[in-house]
Amino acid sequence: MLFPSYRPRRLRKTKSIRKIIQETDLSVSDFIYPMFVIPGNGVKEEITSMPGIFRYSIDNTIKEIKEIKELGIQAVLLFGIPEKKDEHGSEGYNENGIIQKALRKIKEEIKDILLITDVCMCEYTSHGHCGIVKDGEVENDETLQYLGRMALSHAKAGADIVAPSDMMDGRVGVIREVLDENGFQNVAIMSYSAKYASAFYGPFREAAHSTPLFGDRHGYQMDPPNIREALREISLDIQEGADIVMIKPALSYLDVIKAAKEEFDYPIAAYSVSGEYSMVKAAGRLGWVDETKLMMEILTSIKRAGADIIITYFAKDAASILNPSKR
Repeated sequence: MLFPSYRPRRLRKTKSIRKIIQETDLSVSDFIYPMFVIPGNGVKEEITSMPGIFRYSIDNTIKEIKEIKELGIQAVLLFGIPEKKDEHGSEGYNENGIIQKALRKIKEEIKDILLITDVCMCEYTSHGHCGIVKDGEVENDETLQYLGRMALSHAKAGADIVAPSDMMDGRVGVIREVLDENGFQNVAIMSYSAKYASAFYGPFREAAHSTPLFGDRHGYQMDPPNIREALREISLDIQEGADIVMIKPALSYLDVIKAAKEEFDYPIAAYSVSGEYSMVKAAGRLGWVDETKLMMEILTSIKRAGADIIITYFAKDAASILNPSKR
């Protein structure tokens, strides 16, 4: 059809028309809200590089979860910041570690909230790397047993889903085997399958105190130019038992999300990471952009690319817009 017979603007004339033909629907049920849990009582520390995001002690974590539930958010991703760190990240699998304590307390006080836990050693190791380090190298195979112990301790404490983010080869299979052998067949795995070595993680590393003391993570996180490699990583994780696969970061990797959606008949999660959040917040505060509109445009683009689940620090702000009656 050619102009003037076909006029695409007819279907853009009013908000009502645009709404009935809208191809992508963003919903509060799409969101997972990441949270940082720290020791202490009555603690709420704002993260300097992430305005509006805080580190919470367990009591305030519970208060915050109750608030986000009122907005319709039904899932949280918990990151733990321990009192002490060592070379083996032992607080990560300590039955009385910060995440384990938080899980038990949240389960006692809040019903119908989906508890997802980050399974990685970087927050717990004194060197800041995601695995066991020997002679300056991260040892893949030795790390797996520690990740298995961590995932199991989270499951015992009440995690509904464990989310390995370390990018060690074979970790999904090891975690699935450990969980199954110990009677946790129903605990799901959301794997950080295509986690890129990205500059967008800077604010998170401040939040979680997880910056490596030496070197970088390019030896185990994915190289940004590669997409076929991402599809191989996702395929391997599915074969090993992942229930949900994740691409991280989201905004600069929309093509990877789209390719994964087309290739795999599995739930696709995308992590809209700290740097994405902080850039929008900073530009909004300077008056350079309309923060709210830009936030919603970014989240919609992630959903449009194929993400079924969006992990985002914008979850509360976006939920307030999508469910204005629950503000």
